Amino acid sequence: MSNGMLPPELNYVRVTVQDQDVGMLFVSELQINFVMSSVQLPGPVRVRVTVDSNPGPEVTVTLVDAAPALFPMPVTGIYCIATRADQLLTADSPAHANDYVVIYVTGLGYTSPNTPVRFIPAAAAQMTASLKISLNGLALDPVRIKYAGVTPGSAGLYQINLVLPDGTGPDPEILVSGGTLPAQTGLKLALR
Repeated sequence: MSNGMLPPELNYVRVTVQDQDVGMLFVSELQINFVMSSVQLPGPVRVRVTVDSNPGPEVTVTLVDAAPALFPMPVTGIYCIATRADQLLTADSPAHANDYVVIYVTGLGYTSPNTPVRFIPAAAAQMTASLKISLNGLALDPVRIKYAGVTPGSAGLYQINLVLPDGTGPDPEILVSGGTLPAQTGLKLALR
């Protein structure tokens, strides 16, 4: 990464969306991580992977407006990755009612302002899709969501800053949805 931009190629691998280079994050023999172009509208898009200057077949995928996904904690995989005052939330260090927490996600979609293709966001930019969060099946009052958007300095990483409500119960299942797809299930927020 140089000059605040993701490289268009890593380990001799390049990905194009609609014939435009996208920013590369990670490449291995079994996996390629890239940041989807921020200028594409939802619908079918053409994606091609090129290795050592040899283009692979073009495939068409359906791009949606948002597809939020929480990050599971390594090792346990039970809790989502979240912090409180720069401290990671865990079973041994949980959040409490009325705490201000930051939950890390990917796939929140377009932001305002929108980050240009391959650029690493330098400043906050809020998501534009509708956001819904529930804890143990109870919808979180939108007034408790203080920010939902890009994490400055991190490509492809979003954050949701919120104030936790009273009476949620211990370790609630957290559901985050935005756009038209159903929420990811199965992760909890470390809360007591």
